[in-house]
Amino acid sequence: MKDFSSFTRVFRIRFLALSAPVLLLLSVAQGQSVDEVHISPRVSPDSIQAITSPMTSTRPSADVAVSKSLHVSVDVVLVPVSVSDRKNRVVTTLNRKDFVLFEEEKQQDIRYFSTEESPLSIAILFDISKSMTDKIDSERAALVEFFKNANPDDEYFAITFSDRPRLLASSTQSIDELQNKLLATEPGGPTAMLDAVYLAESKLRSARYERRAIVIFSDGGDNASRYTLREIKGLVQESDVQVYAIGLFDTFFVGTLEEKLGKRWLGEITDASGGRTITVDNRAKLPSAAAQISREIRNQYVLGYRPETGRGSKWRKIRVTVTDPVTKQRLHAYYRKGYLSSGKTYAQNRNPF
Repeated sequence: MKDFSSFTRVFRIRFLALSAPVLLLLSVAQGQSVDEVHISPRVSPDSIQAITSPMTSTRPSADVAVSKSLHVSVDVVLVPVSVSDRKNRVVTTLNRKDFVLFEEEKQQDIRYFSTEESPLSIAILFDISKSMTDKIDSERAALVEFFKNANPDDEYFAITFSDRPRLLASSTQSIDELQNKLLATEPGGPTAMLDAVYLAESKLRSARYERRAIVIFSDGGDNASRYTLREIKGLVQESDVQVYAIGLFDTFFVGTLEEKLGKRWLGEITDASGGRTITVDNRAKLPSAAAQISREIRNQYVLGYRPETGRGSKWRKIRVTVTDPVTKQRLHAYYRKGYLSSGKTYAQNRNPF
């Protein structure tokens, strides 16, 4: 197979072609410690609204920075794809001819194809809110299993979240250091999962490696974030970061409405990014789910094609189908379902899907 690194030097688009990164700022309270991050909500350019913080009675000022319009031409679209079989096992033995790729339901010529395993920058989001109190031992066991199957040469960020996200470890390659810090945390407080995703995406913009991912360990509940589900879905959809989630949901779960919606929220976020959520209803299955996600992140195919030009700024849908060359059965493909061709940032188009 071709060495795909040469293509990434030639073309302007990283992974899936995206119109522009979201230009947002974290508002850090003066005098706070380095491991606590406060997030100010995004505002639209049409109307700047003051949003009450769920953690304080104060409101952010109206001079929050708004991103400007950026224009990026699309030379090639690169689509990372993860594939699993009916037993949810990662499939790594496919060739170019096993994939069919469509843009706006028109089949595209897959000009570039790679299965090269390149280094990753990964942000681990670890839920330590009160809703995880009786699940924390299972969550810790899943984290250990995730790192057992990880590449120690990858770059890692560690973020915990309860009432707000906290950065525990930044840009470290020591799995032991990161794991020990996460395992030492204790649960308590409300849940700000959406804010944690925003913080992770922001940190990954300055990450060391081109391939970037967020992995969430959580039940998906949120009752303290300043960002909304709609905003975070738009953020990850325009980002080049894939989001994965490992969720534990008890069969007879009792909690707030937000916590009951946790499974759906996680799924919507990961789907928008081209990743996926693995959920279990048995705590004993959580470590194996974490191991599977760890392997899947590192084993992806990258499909490249040249899109048509001259159609203006719009959301372009992508569809990928994969067929097992032996059984001729369809395999499960996980990928980003589209991209903005040019011209609009998230602040100008908050709901492109």
